[in-house]
Amino acid sequence: MFTSSAFWQLQHRRTVASTVTNKPASQSFDQAALNIKEEAGNSAADIAKVIAGVNMTNDAVKTGKDSFLGITGTIASEVPRPVLAFGLAGGIPYIGASATTVYLAYETGLAASGIPINIDPGVALTVLDQALNVQVTYGAVMLSFLGALHWGMEFAELGGRKGYARLALGAVPVIFAWLTLALQPMTALLVQCAGFSGLWWADAKATSMGWAPKWYSQYRFYLSILVGTCIIGSLAGCSYWGPVADHGVMARVLELVKEQRKQLLDKKNVKKIEVGPVSAKAAVSGDEAYVKLTKRRKRRK
Repeated sequence: MFTSSAFWQLQHRRTVASTVTNKPASQSFDQAALNIKEEAGNSAADIAKVIAGVNMTNDAVKTGKDSFLGITGTIASEVPRPVLAFGLAGGIPYIGASATTVYLAYETGLAASGIPINIDPGVALTVLDQALNVQVTYGAVMLSFLGALHWGMEFAELGGRKGYARLALGAVPVIFAWLTLALQPMTALLVQCAGFSGLWWADAKATSMGWAPKWYSQYRFYLSILVGTCIIGSLAGCSYWGPVADHGVMARVLELVKEQRKQLLDKKNVKKIEVGPVSAKAAVSGDEAYVKLTKRRKRRK
């Protein structure tokens, strides 16, 4: 199995001096530049193989184009078009939720700063919280779906029957995704990001062992990149512009209400209402209550 330790051992062998002449491999700047270019290309090809879930004994990449673009393009061409189309289409709602989150975070941040916006601050904050919850919920659905794919591969006996191991690989993401729904939206996004990364690693291992199609690991990697970019965008937007479901906007709304109250309670507009033995008078700025109740004095006949 092509592991990270094997990758670094391979890199170490490439950088040692010649075992024949006991001299460095590069004896001039031109040779050094050529070697650096070759090593960079080889390293990129190795990274592409790791993404593709290469197995040292059963290589998932059988192509003469031993480069990052060559390997990536070859495997991408093997992905069935319906799978590719539905995979990309499935990411559209997630992208939409992330974009909505960033936009509303920007608007609520302006409102909290006292800058007038086109949306009511309370509405913007409510929709922002809903957008975060939609993104978290859809992320949980995606995690569950990606895990359930392994059950389908087990039912189809792809690579032979694997039994409890492959069924457990499909069930764990479902439970993990369900638990994230109990967390706060921002925390849930962080946990789900770790979940998508961990599931891709498991999918890469499954691909290298023949449990999944040879193109599956690379397909899953770039899907995880798409999801991870949306999560990072939402977290960065909320953290930079904010606020996120806190009292910043509400505090601003309360300040506006107080200012309006001061204007309405101007002494010129104070009204006094007398009903029976009690008189009610609107409070003025600085009073401890909104309405002052006093007992009326009886008029002597």
